[in-house]
Amino acid sequence: MTIRDIRSKLERLGDKKKAKILQGFFKTGLGEYGEGDIFLGVKVPDVRKLAKECQDISIKEANQLLKSLIHEERLLALLMLVHRFSKGNDPTRKSIYELYLKNTRFVNNWDLVDLSAGHIVGAFLMEKSRKPIYRLARSKYLWERRISIISTFHFIKHYEFSETLEIGEMLIDDEEDLIHKAVGWMLREVGKRDLQTEEKFLKKHYKKMPRTMLRYAIERFPEAKRQRYLKGTV
Repeated sequence: MTIRDIRSKLERLGDKKKAKILQGFFKTGLGEYGEGDIFLGVKVPDVRKLAKECQDISIKEANQLLKSLIHEERLLALLMLVHRFSKGNDPTRKSIYELYLKNTRFVNNWDLVDLSAGHIVGAFLMEKSRKPIYRLARSKYLWERRISIISTFHFIKHYEFSETLEIGEMLIDDEEDLIHKAVGWMLREVGKRDLQTEEKFLKKHYKKMPRTMLRYAIERFPEAKRQRYLKGTV
């Protein structure tokens, strides 16, 4: 299947009414975090299905799609890269990881980050130095900071929590709501596996955490305990 074929299929799957809804949902207006992003209105399950049909596409061709102005083309490219990474040998995985970090400007909305960062960046660094995600956490670019914390989801799944907690601490004063949500989400995932570790972090930081971050982190707590955290009476 050629790039032209893929683009034609995506276009046929698009829905103009859905595209308009998605452009609002993903904040594509002037000055918003997704400013200028273009949607075809393709449902995510349909993009996933197409990604499976395009499993033989080369990394170079996936990179072409990743640089598209169209959101669903970038999403498709990332899903294909995630698949290739999971099935690849060490050189292939290294190539995809390096390509990903060179092109973070195209991984530029929260769904794109969330569906790829842990599967590529986190997975690649699992047995390696974690320094690259700390560099991303210090980036001035919103999406690189989100990549840094979401990448740690892979470590969390292997019951390694230190990077999540350290990067979470680095991002506590971040000004972006999308970072607050991501950190809170990752803390909640830590808590699913080790509640004591999550609560140790929360008790140290909850009074100065952004409200959104705290709400995401304690979302699954029993209501009485959740209210104590919200009222600052833990």
